[in-house]
Amino acid sequence: MKHIPISRRGFIKGTAGMAGMSLAASSGPALGARGANEKVVMGFIGTGGQGTAHIKEFAKMDDVAIAAVCDVDQSHREGAAKAAGSSPKQIKDFRELLDMKDIDAVLVATPDHWHGIAAIEACKAGKDVYCEKPMTHNIREGRLLLDAVKKHNRVVQIGTQQRSSQHWINAVNRIKAGEIGKIHMVHVWHAWNSKEMRGDLDHPPDQPAPPKGVDYDMWLGPAPKRPFNPLRFHWTFYFFWDYAGGMVSDWAVHLFDVVCWAMGPDIKSVSMVGGKYAFNDARDTPDTAAAAFECPGYTMAFTIKHDNGWQPHGSGGGHGIEFFGQDRTLQINRRGFQIYRDEDRGTRKPFYEEKGTTPLFDHERNFIECVRSRKRANADARDGYNGQIPCHLANISYRVGGRRLYWDAKNETILNDPEACKLLTRTYREPWVL
Repeated sequence: MKHIPISRRGFIKGTAGMAGMSLAASSGPALGARGANEKVVMGFIGTGGQGTAHIKEFAKMDDVAIAAVCDVDQSHREGAAKAAGSSPKQIKDFRELLDMKDIDAVLVATPDHWHGIAAIEACKAGKDVYCEKPMTHNIREGRLLLDAVKKHNRVVQIGTQQRSSQHWINAVNRIKAGEIGKIHMVHVWHAWNSKEMRGDLDHPPDQPAPPKGVDYDMWLGPAPKRPFNPLRFHWTFYFFWDYAGGMVSDWAVHLFDVVCWAMGPDIKSVSMVGGKYAFNDARDTPDTAAAAFECPGYTMAFTIKHDNGWQPHGSGGGHGIEFFGQDRTLQINRRGFQIYRDEDRGTRKPFYEEKGTTPLFDHERNFIECVRSRKRANADARDGYNGQIPCHLANISYRVGGRRLYWDAKNETILNDPEACKLLTRTYREPWVL
């Protein structure tokens, strides 16, 4: 893709002759080499619901200082500054935040179509990055971010917080130890009723202008230019391909990441079919879908529905994973996990059960500790890349009519399908071109 500079002053100039070098080296010693009591100074890019939730958690940490909050929506900026409780600088353009030399790390919680650009530019600026999931809007962006992380030697944490939650860790360890035998099938599911999924979103008309205090052109960024529509904005943007990949990539990524963690990231092929069967509204992405993955030594099924909350075994929580091994099954979600023996299928009583929670705080603490130590984070960029591959491939299959796609992981491409390959990246609106 053609490269058009998108950074503020000095970014391109400052990196032109530094191939193979880390920008961190030019911005002082790593935090691990500084005083143990020195605070990690943070900036937040994207301060809507999830972004402000993070701010509230980081504000509890004595060794973290919140220096700046950035959002294109003035109301979000003001709310985030209030949540921080430290009178941070309020910024509209993330490049201005990245220019702040005192900021050590940033958290990116923008809509998905901004994740890759903001995270890559943060790496170039010598900042460590906590980036919400999915790591990037598309697979090609993920590769570019991996390259930036390596080149600039940054610590990156992706917001798949299961990686820092004890019952998930214990379950994965049991799977890897062979406690449920050789796994031959995995089932990943979401099951939400219409109320939980905001019901029918209707077809609201375009508006003559965005809400007051919103820089809508900046919100669109690399996405196509179009009139403002409230449905393609806060809270519901993830139902449109221009900005996200629906619940397949915005939520199932949590679960696919756990499968990659437990089973490895290898995928041979995938096919996903579905449609808008529950709602007749303006969304692009399916409200009902089923995918089949061919993986080395096992198959993986994925199902999602937005109109019926019934779940396997009545497990609750709206989501889950089942790992089917030899005569034993491990079922897990954010509330805990259970192991069932095949002989228990009549009673549905687990052979072993462990309850748990999945808080943001533990994952955030791991990030701060790794910023200091320069160690690998629990969900680093490679994990984020691997975990989003199933999501993006399933969506690509759906968008090309549900046909089976064969994934070439070595070359990071889809075999013998030019139409599908085009969806490995996107067309970027200038000047936001990677």
